[in-house]
Amino acid sequence: MANKRHQHLAGARINPEPVRGDMSAAELIDTAFLAYNGRRLREACRLFAEKMLAADVTVGMSITGALTPAGLGMSCLIPLIEHGFVDWIVSTGANLYHDAHFGLGLKMFQGSAEADDIALRQAGVVRIYDIFFDYQVLLSTDEFFRRIAAAEEFQHPMSTAEFHYRAGRYVAERERVLKLKQRSLLAAAYHHAVPIYTSSPGDSSIGMNLAVLEMEGLGIRLDPLTDVNETAAIVWSAKRAGGKSAVFILGGGSPKNFILQTEPQIQEVMGVAEKGHDYFLQVTDARPDTGGLSGATPAEAVSWGKIDPSRLPDSVVCYVDSTVALPLITAYALARRAPRKPRRLYEEREPMLKGLTLAYEKVRRRRLKQGRR
Repeated sequence: MANKRHQHLAGARINPEPVRGDMSAAELIDTAFLAYNGRRLREACRLFAEKMLAADVTVGMSITGALTPAGLGMSCLIPLIEHGFVDWIVSTGANLYHDAHFGLGLKMFQGSAEADDIALRQAGVVRIYDIFFDYQVLLSTDEFFRRIAAAEEFQHPMSTAEFHYRAGRYVAERERVLKLKQRSLLAAAYHHAVPIYTSSPGDSSIGMNLAVLEMEGLGIRLDPLTDVNETAAIVWSAKRAGGKSAVFILGGGSPKNFILQTEPQIQEVMGVAEKGHDYFLQVTDARPDTGGLSGATPAEAVSWGKIDPSRLPDSVVCYVDSTVALPLITAYALARRAPRKPRRLYEEREPMLKGLTLAYEKVRRRRLKQGRR
């Protein structure tokens, strides 16, 4: 009995030092976040910094929720990119659209969630919960995307990564002219060749403006099927080279599924041998019992082949608002990990896709041969 009791009491003792005013965020997390969702957040920080940021791990991030309007693009996402801590991204189009405001020198303000929305509408002010901005910000950003997308370089079918890379170059140039630094996620991704995909390209103001250009007869087309193949190629290439694949999921929704479906695309649809992502880190406020994807657990993802079952211990779901968790995870990683050399995966899309295509062709030939027997 005593031996069994000892087994249950083998965890670290809860005996923290008092919180001090001069503690860094990383020290606070390590010493005071000992239980409940605080401990989950500490586990998330350690998983990201100690395992996911190893040299042989390719890190994909999915972004949902209005994070860039809240300034988290500038405060967290850009530093993560600049330190080589994020290698590829799947984002809602809305986050990229609102991100562009900052790179264009447009302003957003803190407001009140209890404001009179009828009065705001009459005054020409738009509200995202407690974030306010002038309606003209939307019109100016709309005009920017329509103008650049009408250029000759956009007049062909392309993946959303190619569109965002080309658009990011224009945003980066606007930043340069306006003497702005580290303002836009799109610009940072362009500088570091981080591919950004949008799983539902028509579901944002960017897509709305591109739809108008199509109506006008322009040749721009966003191809989500190319996105499916390119993202699968990123994961396959990382694993084929002997490395690991990690997913860092902020929120849920379509970007969460899109970043995770890379493994079923490789295994189930293409029939190429694979086991699943190696590391899974999600920040969410959704419950699994409601059936929504945002609450789907890593264990559930194992049944789909999305997560390697042998790596399930290296999975953390943190039930915390992303606006709280992301700054803390970012601060922890910057304090505990040296910068990594950027992989510049945007520049490797063609060879990665060629490699996966060759692997699929071998499977396809084998299937055809078996079918003739």
